[in-house]
This record gives sequence, structure tokens and C-alpha cells, in this order.
Amino acid sequence: MPGRKSVKPKTAPKGASKSSHAVRIFDTTLRDGEQSPGCAMVRYQKVQMGLQLEKLGVDIIEAGFPIASNDEFEAVRDVAKAVKKSIVAGLSRSARADIDRCWDAVRHAKKPRIHTFIATSDIHLKYKLKMNRKDLLKEVAQSVRHARKLCNDVEWSAEDATRSDWDFLIESVKIAIEEGATTINLPDTVGYTIPTEFRQFWEYMFEKIPDYEGVVFSAHCHNDLGLAIANSIVAIECGVRQVECTINGIGERAGNASLEEFVMALHTRKDILDFRSRVKTKEIYPTSRLLTSMTGVPVQQNKAIVGKNAFAHEAGIHQHGVISKAITYEIMTPQSVGRPSNTLVLGKHSGRAGLRQRYEQLGFKMNREEISAIYMRFIDLADRKKEIYDEDLIALLQERRAGTGDSFYELDALQVSSSTTGSQPGSMATVHLREGDEVRTEVGKGNGPVDAVLDAINLIVGNRSRLVDFTVNSVTQGRDALAEVNLLVEFEDGSQIAGHSTSPDTVEAAAKAFVAVVNKYKLTQDMKKAAPGSKKGKKDPSRLRGV
Repeated sequence: MPGRKSVKPKTAPKGASKSSHAVRIFDTTLRDGEQSPGCAMVRYQKVQMGLQLEKLGVDIIEAGFPIASNDEFEAVRDVAKAVKKSIVAGLSRSARADIDRCWDAVRHAKKPRIHTFIATSDIHLKYKLKMNRKDLLKEVAQSVRHARKLCNDVEWSAEDATRSDWDFLIESVKIAIEEGATTINLPDTVGYTIPTEFRQFWEYMFEKIPDYEGVVFSAHCHNDLGLAIANSIVAIECGVRQVECTINGIGERAGNASLEEFVMALHTRKDILDFRSRVKTKEIYPTSRLLTSMTGVPVQQNKAIVGKNAFAHEAGIHQHGVISKAITYEIMTPQSVGRPSNTLVLGKHSGRAGLRQRYEQLGFKMNREEISAIYMRFIDLADRKKEIYDEDLIALLQERRAGTGDSFYELDALQVSSSTTGSQPGSMATVHLREGDEVRTEVGKGNGPVDAVLDAINLIVGNRSRLVDFTVNSVTQGRDALAEVNLLVEFEDGSQIAGHSTSPDTVEAAAKAFVAVVNKYKLTQDMKKAAPGSKKGKKDPSRLRGV
């Protein structure tokens, strides 16, 4: 076992190295984040998330609290074995058994860390620990000394540091450093401190605590007052060089400082914040989506960086500006955080520019007069609907072309049968589509009911297409929940068209969404025939199989 390393006072700037303004990112999604109600993960998910965090480029991954349970111990151990580049930390209380259990889990890591903590505020001493200050200082010394005998990398945290007596906290920190702690974390555990107060806190700490070679100071801010990111930024401006945060800001109560918000603040405001992290920003959105898929807990729509609306624009003035130059209303690009693109959300606040661009994205080239002719009907519809979908736009075009002899498909009826046994397991679907006054019927086959329904529709309309994406969401709750189906279909000419529909029956919703796609494709082809110069080269249809 490695022995303790002596610490020497130094004269470099407090909390920072002489040569850089690098900030370490300590991600505690798998520990503090998982303690958020509904965010628990099983072992294999923790490993998967740990590997993604390593790919994201975080410096330290806190994998869990090994003493909590056998399963938690094994999960931390598995993460420690899987991760190769990032430091893997485990959390422990100050008791020797906690520290030993933590070390047994993280010792398998290429870069292990023991993170031990104890509360230092009089509130916790009186009501939780039932301990006086003298006994607490002995506990700090014993716990850090024992942890350092096991591991060269020891982080010590003073729980509820910001509500502690500052001079007593300083005395505790000095003891932890003298006993071998290499990282000192002073958290705003309950998110109580405001930025001006937090600045005074850190300035006082660095004024009274001697500089020690190799010791890094850390901030761990909670978001109870919505100030976690502001406080984290204040901390690094004062000299802190490690920030503890979580993906999507999950964590106890109102959560932790959000990793994506902190990192993108540094990335976007380099002109003021002369700091850098190792995080690969293009991995932020994929990491956020992975966490959401594992926990089933979505982020709020207006969540900074990763929320659905973070790069969405509905107001006509904003849409016109973004179309002209994205920087008018976007201080960062969606691609910089790994998102495919921004979104123009069509609603009653949208203008002609946004409407025209959305039609062009759908494949419909329309001049100013044509947009003006349809715009008022669009606004009337937007007044009655919360959000306008692509299918609504197609319907407006269909209305405008009414009386020209064009006809479109409408789902008349469908019957589905499925079997998981027998010589030919699978599904069959009989679909009836109405086109004008005529009803056409075909029987489709597939691996499941949706597959069979889409096969039958393709047979009726004579298209060759490939299902690129298919998602189902529950719009309401309960057994009679309304299913919302979104799908993306690629046709043999290479065009990709999205469809959307809702129904209490998921199969019916899928059928209606696909019919909407077929109608959209038909209308697009009709318009292209009217403008031959806009034809695109066809892709090889042999690579497209039936849906």
C-alpha cells in the first residue's frame, strides 16, 4: 500500500497551477445524480454511462457509494474496471469500514480515488452527528490518514461547508491537508449561498489557508435557489480548479450544477472566462440523451443546452433573424454540443419567413405570393392548435389544391392479426385506403403488426420505401393513454419525409402517420413534375426494402 506523501507550502497562486487555467470536471451523475428520485441505474447501465462519461472527457467519475449495498459496491467496482482514462472515485463516510469498502471497490481502477466526507456545520454537528467540534477534528484526521494509507489520491469534503463557521472550517481543512488529502472540496450542500457571499467565502479560505503543492480545491454546488452554475463560476474565478457537477443537473432535491451548462459557459464566454476543460462538447447532447433513456426522466423542455427548446424558435422576428444569420439569436451552434440542428417551431407567433423555410425543408419550393396566399389560413389554424405539425402544413397545401383533380389517401379501416407460435410466426394486416371515391385493399405481412400495416400501405400506393426512424410516446397517462407516433421514411429517390399522428391505438397511429408520409410524398412528386428543373437524381432502389 502506498504511504503518505508529505506536503510542502508553496508560493504559486492559490488553488491553481502556474502554467494554465485548466479546470477539472468531477462528474457525480452516478452517485449524487443517481440519488435523485427516479434516476436509479442498474449495474450495466452504470458501466455504460461511465464509459460515455469517459468518452465525454470528464476528469473524475464518481461511480457511487460502495457501502450503501452489495449491488452498489459491485457497480462501482465494475465501473472502476471498465474505465481506463478518467479517475474513478467512490464516496465514503469517515468511518474506517466505509473507507475500506470504498477502496475495495475503486482499487481496480487504473486511476482510483477515495472521496471521504464529514459535515462541519454546527447544524449538522448538533442535530445529525451528535458530536462536538473537538471530536470532529479527530474524526477528520483519522479518516483522511486511513484513506491515504490505502490510496495516493484522496479527496476530503466538508459537508455543508458554506453554513459552517469559517474559521472552524479552515482548521478542519488544514488538518485534512496535513493528513494527506490531495483534493479539498467545500460544497454548498443545500444550495443556500448566493454568488457574492460565495466569492467572499472562497477569498477568505484562500487568504487563511496556506498554499500546498499538489492540493486542488473543489466546489460542489447544489441548485436549490437556482444558483449552482453562478456559484461554480464564482468559485473558479477565485482559484478553485475542480468543479463537481452532473449530466442534466440531476441530483438531490433541485439537483447539482449542470455539467453541460458549466462547460458551455466556459466554451462560449472565453472572452471573459479564461478557463478550459477537457470535455468534448460534441458529446454533451448524446450523453444527455443516454442518461434520459436509462432513467426515463426527461429534461424540462426549456433546459439550457440539452432541452427540446434550447435551439427552437417560434417568434417570427426570431425565426427571420435565425434564417438570416443564426448568431442573431443563437450564442452557440447546436452542432457544437452534438445536436443535429436548430428547430423552427411553427405556431401563432411565426412569420412568413419561418413558414417558407419549413415548406422548403419539406421539399416544397414556394415563392412569396404562394406563401402569402396560404399564410392567413396557417395563422387561423395556429390560433386553434398549440403546435403546427408537418402534416398540418401538407393539409393546407391539399386544401389549396382542392378542385384541381388531385386526390390523396385516407385510412378507411384496418385489421391486424399476430402470432408468436406456429410454422410462420409474425403478423398480417388488411388495410383499406380511400382515394377519392375508391377504397383499395391489400394484405401485408411483417415481423410485427406495424411492419405488416406499412407493408400493406406500400402495396396499395405502389411505393418502395424504408423506415429510418420510429418512435412512440404516451401523450396522456393510464391504460387509455393516447399514443403519439413519429416516423421518418426514406423513399427510393433518396428523399426522407417525417410523419406524425396520434390515436389510442398505437398501430392505428402508426398507420395514419405513414399515410400522412405517403400523401406528403405524393404531393411533393406532383409539384416536382410541375417544375422539371428541380428533379433530383434517383438513388439505387435495390437497396430499399419494404417497410
